Amino acid sequence: MNQRVPSTNPTSLPGKLSVDPSTYPEDLQAIATLVQDAAIGRKDDCLSLLSLLRLLEALHRDIREHLFQDTLPRNRQNLYALLRDIEANGGWPYIHRMKIRRLLDNVPMPDDAESSPLD
Repeated sequence: MNQRVPSTNPTSLPGKLSVDPSTYPEDLQAIATLVQDAAIGRKDDCLSLLSLLRLLEALHRDIREHLFQDTLPRNRQNLYALLRDIEANGGWPYIHRMKIRRLLDNVPMPDDAESSPLD
């Protein structure tokens, strides 16, 4: 449970993502590298990247619901150790969903309501 959470670099290099796989165990390094390569290979394809994000979200949910929840602490000492690890190593894993408003920020809007595509 004392696995160090990988640091992220907000100024990642072109063609690289900000997560450093080398801070993970070897088997997770391989997964991280495959996911990064898959994402970079789809960098100009919105629908393909969305498909990748959906897959990652589904895997996250599956692991959480069918494996992780069964390993949660059943006594105070283990709960304390888990909470200490969460606090020390970066919090609870969460997959953030983009809000529609944020998505629409990238879409140019017509100046007048008469040219609205929704009419």
